[in-house]
Formats: sequence, structure tokens, C-alpha cells
Amino acid sequence: MQLMKWNPKRDRLSMRQNMNGLFDDFFFPTRRLFEDEGLWNWNPAVDIYEDENNIVVKAEIPGMDKESITVDVKDRVLTLKGESSDDKEVNEERYFRKERTYGRFERAFTLPADVQADDITAEYKDGVLKVMVPKPEEQKPRQITVH
Repeated sequence: MQLMKWNPKRDRLSMRQNMNGLFDDFFFPTRRLFEDEGLWNWNPAVDIYEDENNIVVKAEIPGMDKESITVDVKDRVLTLKGESSDDKEVNEERYFRKERTYGRFERAFTLPADVQADDITAEYKDGVLKVMVPKPEEQKPRQITVH
């Protein structure tokens, strides 16, 4: 028998997941019909900040093909969507531990001002999606000369 070091954080998270599952089963019984619970609980970590000319959105989406990532803007709402597929090369019975999450995700963020959707650029490199949203002219800081 292998001894495992006690980790109170792990036990607390496990209890929380069990309680969430209890409430989900009661209020959302159809969720169990889906094969992959990862469809419901995967949200990539996102940082949003601004520089002089842009609002920048960075999302951690490791292991995905850029063809399976979609970036949309409509009515000041920036939406990131995508889907990562499970590694089917390895048989499920051969796993010792499986922590990576697979499935669909969708994140939506309200932008601080109307933007020109045609000017938005996105790049995906090293598992990080970087979306550059140019600030509208009225939001850019400008220098005023004092006479």
C-alpha cells in the first residue's frame, strides 16, 4: 500500500466538487447525459489589460489547433470559443492520472467601448491566444499643449 501525503486543499476541493455535483444533479439532471463533464467546467484563464493603443486579451489555451479557435465581436462583446479533443491514442484503462481538461469552452467579455471589429487582430502562439483590440480614437490618451 502506498502512503499519500495529506493535502487539505485537495480534500476541500473534493468536498466542494461533491457538493456542486449534488446540487447539479438536483437542479440540472440532464447534465449527466453528456459523456464529458469537461464540457461544463472548462474555462481558460484570461488576462485583460490595456496598453497605449489597444485592449489586450490573453487566454491560456494549451494544446489546441488554431483552426479550432474562434474570436467574435458583436455589440461590444468579445467572445472566445474553441474545442480541444481528448487524446485518443491512449486507451482509457492505461491512464494512471488524467488532469488535463478537454471539450468546448466559451468566454465572453464586454469591451469598454464600441470598437471596429475589422481592426481586431489575434495570434496563437505557445498555447496563448492574444487578441489585440484597438482602442477607439476618443479613448486614446492625447497630449494637450498648454499655451
